[in-house]
Amino acid sequence: MARYAKFAYLMFAAPLALAAPAMAQQTPAAPAAPAQPTDATTPADTTATPATDATTPAPATTAREMTPDEIAAFNQAVTDFTAGQSAQQAGDNAGAVAKYDAAIPAIRTAVEADPSKIDNVNFLANALYADAAAYGAMGQMDKVISLYDEALPYWRKVVEAKPEDTASRNILAGMLIQMGNQKLAVQDTDGADPYYQEALTLARKSAAAQPTDAVSKNILLSALIGASQTTTEEGLRDEALNMGKAMMADGTIDATNRPSIEIMTGAKSG
Repeated sequence: MARYAKFAYLMFAAPLALAAPAMAQQTPAAPAAPAQPTDATTPADTTATPATDATTPAPATTAREMTPDEIAAFNQAVTDFTAGQSAQQAGDNAGAVAKYDAAIPAIRTAVEADPSKIDNVNFLANALYADAAAYGAMGQMDKVISLYDEALPYWRKVVEAKPEDTASRNILAGMLIQMGNQKLAVQDTDGADPYYQEALTLARKSAAAQPTDAVSKNILLSALIGASQTTTEEGLRDEALNMGKAMMADGTIDATNRPSIEIMTGAKSG
């Protein structure tokens, strides 16, 4: 069977533009949320709001107060994250990863201190995603996969807590597709399939919620192309092929999916 796997879906996206959370100046329980992304590649600025226990699930582990040093480190992480965003938007990916790498440990600590605070979980998920995007732009794919692997559990928590947030769901699906592609590239179909299947479930939900949205459609198409190579489930390849043809006809197919569909249709040799 011909392979159509791709490995360039989200990490070369435009620089992210998340709003950083407010600094935790008064109490360790008060870091606020980063903005929620508005599409799968370019999260947008919104006003940050304080985290509150009333809107977060009960903690799986006992929460603890952060120490003054940890609060100071978190405040510096907010500053570093913001600087990383500015560097990434300016095309300085090396500068961006330096800032993101500096910020992430303190954000991890905040999440470890109280895993129930979904706003901090979201901040960590986005910081890891932004760091991966910058590393990907520099071609450091091993680092991208490592960051994605760490980020996946946090993105799952975000999507679970915010089931109507299509943008976060698309980001998670896109990351899962990348992880599947990485496995498929070394012929590990058994390792790739769970990633594609999870992505496919998420992508179908997004496409059903926004049937005319090109981003959601392309993520679903990517998941179908991947899953059709790792499972014996009937109809997936035909579904991918039919969807790809329709998207080529209406101009909504993206540059990543087009070569795979061209190979599948015979328009381009593999």
